[in-house]
Amino acid sequence: MKRKSPATIAGCGLTPAAAVRNKWAAMTASIWMQCVSGSGYTFGFYSQLLKSTQLYDQQTLDTVAFFKDIGGNAGVISGAIYSSSPEASRPRLVLALGAVQCFAGYFFMWLSVAGILHRPPVPLMCLFMLLAAHSLTFFNTADVVTAVRNFPDHRGTAIGIMQGYLGLSGAILIQVYHTVYGNDRSYFLLMLSLLPTALALLLMYFVKVYPSNFQDDRPLLNVFSLIALISAGYLMAFIILENILTLGSSVRSLSLVLLLILLISPISIIMKGHLRDSMLPSAAISHERLALANADDSSEVSELETESQENLNLFQAMQKCDFWLLFICMACGMGSGLATVNNISQIGSSLGYKSTETATLVSLWSIWNFMGRFCTGYISDHLFASRGIARPLFMVITLASMSVGHAVIASGLPGALYLGYVLIGVCYGSQWSLMPTISSEIFGLRHLGTIFNAIAIASPCGSYILSVRVVGYIFDMESHKGTCVGNHCFLLSFLIMAVCTLMGSGVALALFFRTREFYEQVLYARLRHLAVY
Repeated sequence: MKRKSPATIAGCGLTPAAAVRNKWAAMTASIWMQCVSGSGYTFGFYSQLLKSTQLYDQQTLDTVAFFKDIGGNAGVISGAIYSSSPEASRPRLVLALGAVQCFAGYFFMWLSVAGILHRPPVPLMCLFMLLAAHSLTFFNTADVVTAVRNFPDHRGTAIGIMQGYLGLSGAILIQVYHTVYGNDRSYFLLMLSLLPTALALLLMYFVKVYPSNFQDDRPLLNVFSLIALISAGYLMAFIILENILTLGSSVRSLSLVLLLILLISPISIIMKGHLRDSMLPSAAISHERLALANADDSSEVSELETESQENLNLFQAMQKCDFWLLFICMACGMGSGLATVNNISQIGSSLGYKSTETATLVSLWSIWNFMGRFCTGYISDHLFASRGIARPLFMVITLASMSVGHAVIASGLPGALYLGYVLIGVCYGSQWSLMPTISSEIFGLRHLGTIFNAIAIASPCGSYILSVRVVGYIFDMESHKGTCVGNHCFLLSFLIMAVCTLMGSGVALALFFRTREFYEQVLYARLRHLAVY
């Protein structure tokens, strides 16, 4: 095939700036933002500092954590803004609003913890936390929905990559902080207010939806996936090594430089995408030019929605039984997962773990969270395309496995906290990959941001019941003057959460049987779409 020059592409009506490489640049910019957007998963890292400086008991701390869960999961506003804004400015507007909330929330929290601002009332601290966590939904909506619309035929993989890096962000943020500030945690909230805000404002102009060129994107997406896996493996090895040995500042600095090189490496994919675009056959370019000339916003979305028979808005989706089955599954799975991560410092202390060990658990949570998000997205995409296995079946398996994880922690056996925490982390991350993908296939892409964020409200609902009303209440009941030592502190709580997630697995099984025929039709539509192009 004769290679076409950029001038040839321009002559066909496409400039390099409008070619395939742009969606890879959008993907790369979104990944970088996702790498620092998961501040909500670091709550266990600074919760003890918040508790001691603000003189909170466990139930009050869990109440503050509940508002973190509300803010981090109630993303209907960000979804509605994305869906209703002009096409060209959708991601930029959502990202800019997220940056403002992130800075305001975490900055005022830091002022309170540092003593610069007089200790605020609990409702005001809850508002700060709500604002800070709510920014995550704006970052996540802009990045995930844009990625799905750029890669509609590989949406499971695209969502897995986006959500995977978000899950990894907790470990990245903690490593950056340890390298700069050491073990002093008093400036961690200040870093959370500045770093995600700055990156979002710098990169938001790269994130937008680009027209499809009807080529197979799987090879380049596989490179993204490989980089993600290497980054996760590197972080896991460093965290384990850090827990075994005492590392000096020079070693930490070198490890951070190596991590940054890994995170910057997707730039090479942008160049490969541009090179691939310059070799497009003229027929494909003419096809794309025709599509660009004749497509308005609604037809563009219609082209992307090749797999969904329906294109529902939020209110129409809420009238479907499938919406509420997904909601219940998320309340059980995400709610119990958040209850675990929010209380990990207290769980570790009651079982005799050192503060450095619980910090290691928080960092490793990010690794397992990443593995669940990424691997489930990638594997479910592969098995659905090759064997026709519907995605709800993965939800059945992961929720049942999560139940086992809760039961393992409840046992109180040596090493049970580590093993149970791994299972819960992987299965919790899986829900964040499966739920948006299933939502996009059942309800369509046009209002995906609003619909999957509405379903995600189940997470704080489940977290409030399980974290505040179950874990926090039972801990305070078992404790003496704010302290509790022994397995009995959390035994009953984790048994309750084990039963809850097992029930969620049963609900997911009902969703699987309800949608099995639908997924057969979706698979047929996808194969027909790929055969045409």
